[in-house]
Amino acid sequence: MEYFWYIVAALGAGVGTGLAGLSAATVMVPILIVLCPSFGGEYGAYQATAIALASDILGSAVSSSVYARNKHIDLKHGWIMMACIISLSAVGSYAAYLVGNVVLGGFTLLLTFCIGIRFLIKPDTSKSGADASNVRLGWKEIVVSVFFGLTIGFGTGFVGTGGGMMMLVVFTAFLGYDLKTAVGTSTFIMTFTALIGFVSHSLIHPAIVLERWDVLLICIVTATAASLISAQFANRVNNKTVGRVTGVILTALGAAMIYLNYFQDVTLPPLALELLHTLAVLVVFLLIAVCAALCGFEFLHIDGEVRRKVLHTIAFLIILVMLLASEHWYVPALLSVLFVVVVYPVLKVCEKKRFYAGLFQERTPGEVRKSLVLLFGSSAALIALFWGVLDSELTVLSAVLAWGLGDETAALVGQRFGRHKLRWRLADGKKSCEGSGGMLCVSFLAVLLSLTAGGVSLPTAVCAALLGATAATATEAVTRKGYDTVTVPWVFAAVIWAVLTLWTP
Repeated sequence: MEYFWYIVAALGAGVGTGLAGLSAATVMVPILIVLCPSFGGEYGAYQATAIALASDILGSAVSSSVYARNKHIDLKHGWIMMACIISLSAVGSYAAYLVGNVVLGGFTLLLTFCIGIRFLIKPDTSKSGADASNVRLGWKEIVVSVFFGLTIGFGTGFVGTGGGMMMLVVFTAFLGYDLKTAVGTSTFIMTFTALIGFVSHSLIHPAIVLERWDVLLICIVTATAASLISAQFANRVNNKTVGRVTGVILTALGAAMIYLNYFQDVTLPPLALELLHTLAVLVVFLLIAVCAALCGFEFLHIDGEVRRKVLHTIAFLIILVMLLASEHWYVPALLSVLFVVVVYPVLKVCEKKRFYAGLFQERTPGEVRKSLVLLFGSSAALIALFWGVLDSELTVLSAVLAWGLGDETAALVGQRFGRHKLRWRLADGKKSCEGSGGMLCVSFLAVLLSLTAGGVSLPTAVCAALLGATAATATEAVTRKGYDTVTVPWVFAAVIWAVLTLWTP
């Protein structure tokens, strides 16, 4: 399941880079270290920072190209900082290797949180009546550029942060840049510092490339795509909107990352500690997923049924994230109930707002609220029974994964290729043979892969996957009015549990 966290970490890194000039390491390093056991050990954090730097190279490059096209890069006042940062980044990289297992600095995490608060209070950082590009670079600006350039440069190589947050502070607070120009200039500089940092890390510790090439590929591709889309979004809206969005992201992300990075040092009852840990992971995922979805809606012009399915996918992934991040059944079950309690009244209030109809594309009034209660209420009961009472966490994970992927496939394939409607007497007349076939194949593979990854023998996994996918596909075909969010995962779980319990090859 580590590959899931690789994608989540890379998405967060890309969104942070394109939208706020946030270096990939701020998001990626804590997630990889805390949630991916393979990044433990003496040089786990060193490898994580190298992967973050590699993700920053193309991510920052595509982001800066978007900002450049919109004339939001200013090196007239930033070239001194750029020269200082580049010159010291390799020195910091070598120092990090000598120290050993360097973890993302608490100062950087605290800075992320504080900068978020600052943008919430003052979303537009541009100075009224001033244009930084026409201001002469005086001795004060030179001193500031040299001091912070040398400091950020060393920190970039040592911690792998890319220096995005510090550059954002210097450009907005000391050099008078507006937010978009500050982000564009910092991402341009980060392209070169990340390249130098990654090359230095790789030469010093070649295992990063030789042993972690698969993680590198996943993170680079995902982060680059997310950076491009989020940068396009940032350049289409005004400075205040970018500032507010940046403030919300950095505040919540900074708080969650601080907790994730240091949660093991907090003295709390085990239940409270695990709840906070899972909640912090969930907050990070929600920020990443929602921002990526909104950027996609804006940049790719996604609407209609596809938009509905994107939001449906986020809901399914919320449950999956809670399961993966928890060690005991009662944590995801409790959080599922709390999610309904918190989000339901928010949706009730937002239904009266103008943006709501365009965002959720409801077929009937109150559909999203109803689906929320059905999905998360049913999931809480499913987790309590099959994981809590029957002690089969693997059953719940397989059922949720198969339902989520299978249902999405059925909808998308059915809408695009569904020319032959199901003719069963009990079947929903809107369902198609093509959509059901797609769900059967995808859910079969989902169950098979999840069970074999969990240590189940291949014959047992094939049997459970075949019977579960067949029964769930038939159930989805006859279920009406959106109740398949309840019936399908329960059928999956019942069949998978029965096979794992009763049948041994």
